[in-house]
Amino acid sequence: MKFLATTIMSFSLLTLALAQAGRTQVSSDNRTRTVEITRNGSQPSTRGPAENFTGSVRIDPLFSAQSPARAGGASVTFEPGARTAWHTHPPGQTLIVTAGSGYVQQWSGQIQEIRPGDVVRIPPGVKHWHGATATTAMTHIALQEQLNGRVVGWMAPVSDEQYQTPNVNQ
Repeated sequence: MKFLATTIMSFSLLTLALAQAGRTQVSSDNRTRTVEITRNGSQPSTRGPAENFTGSVRIDPLFSAQSPARAGGASVTFEPGARTAWHTHPPGQTLIVTAGSGYVQQWSGQIQEIRPGDVVRIPPGVKHWHGATATTAMTHIALQEQLNGRVVGWMAPVSDEQYQTPNVNQ
């Protein structure tokens, strides 16, 4: 009994020491896991490449998938008139609009306006585009998962005619 009490006390002291050192508990599979913080501004912004975007687009990476996880995310800012090309995401995509006003459209569907606080769920494999309105910038957080190593399948640019379609659903 004394041995059991000593073992429990030793384990408790080890747990306390690890917590004070900023580490989490040792897991049942004997791996030490730690909380990771990626500081704001520690990852460089990039420009949306011209083959995938029309207009001025800034991409600020937030996090990338680390096995076993498959999800990654970025904050994407579209200047007025800027937009993605048509594209798909094998497991789908979620957009969380954080600022401005924008549009989203799936192939053969109507353009829909999106605003701060809106959450847009694009189903797996659905051909779509998204971007800012013609007069207002728009920022969203884009969340997507990898499937067989792929996150996105890029297609043709959204033409000015497609973008300027007057049928906008609000």
